[in-house]
Amino acid sequence: MSHNHEHDHNQEHELITLVDEQGNETLFEILLTIDGKEEFGKNYILLVPSGAQEDENGQIEIQAYSYLENEDGTEGNLQPIPEDSDAEWDMIEEVFNSFLDEN
Repeated sequence: MSHNHEHDHNQEHELITLVDEQGNETLFEILLTIDGKEEFGKNYILLVPSGAQEDENGQIEIQAYSYLENEDGTEGNLQPIPEDSDAEWDMIEEVFNSFLDEN
């Protein structure tokens, strides 16, 4: 599995700003990008709110989106992943779990 971004724990995470329907901007850290082109024809990105703290159960809200790269290699528009797309969610969960194991 290849990542476009090399992540070093000493470096700042790459940040991305998302704007919701109400026009509120939220800053997120890019936790992980997943290349799903072979399987699903798109890539995936996992985001956590910037500066988020774990709750009492050690949980942090993670948001997952799919995106298609633009021809110049930049990330295109983020799209929500359909909740009923079990194959996509299973793949994301699997990659995320192995990512956690490595860290």
